[in-house]
Amino acid sequence: MGKRGTRRGLTSLALLICIGAPLAGHAACRGDAVQVKGDWGQAQFSVDVADDNEERGQGLMFVESMPQSAGMLFIYEHPQTTRFWMKNTLISLDMIFADETGTVQKVHENAVPLSERLINGGREIQYVLEVNGGIAARFGIGPGDVLRHPGIGQDAAAWPC
Repeated sequence: MGKRGTRRGLTSLALLICIGAPLAGHAACRGDAVQVKGDWGQAQFSVDVADDNEERGQGLMFVESMPQSAGMLFIYEHPQTTRFWMKNTLISLDMIFADETGTVQKVHENAVPLSERLINGGREIQYVLEVNGGIAARFGIGPGDVLRHPGIGQDAAAWPC
């Protein structure tokens, strides 16, 4: 799966949940997957990466459906205040906002499709993981959980590759 290769079709990678156990066979970091862990266990999502202004501006706009095990990871060059909206986004999303260490600071659940209301992700945010609406609540993803991906600065990562 390429950086943008799954934009419209977002192929499915089995969503792995391992309560209290590591992701068997998937411990290595991959550019097309984000791992999330917390007290509830661990999950892995196949992702497209948006790491430049054009890709971040496009995001998941016009995507009509997305497998439950897929998402998009937004990577910023440095921590900053982030704001998102759902203009031209056709599916409900959960937005998981993380700091420079990959530690989740805030989760905005079930963003309303097509809404132009600004969603404030907070200050000092460097990574945003978007997944289907309802996923964060289903697994209990929340502040204090951590993300793992090769794009998260390994010197600062709370859960390095």
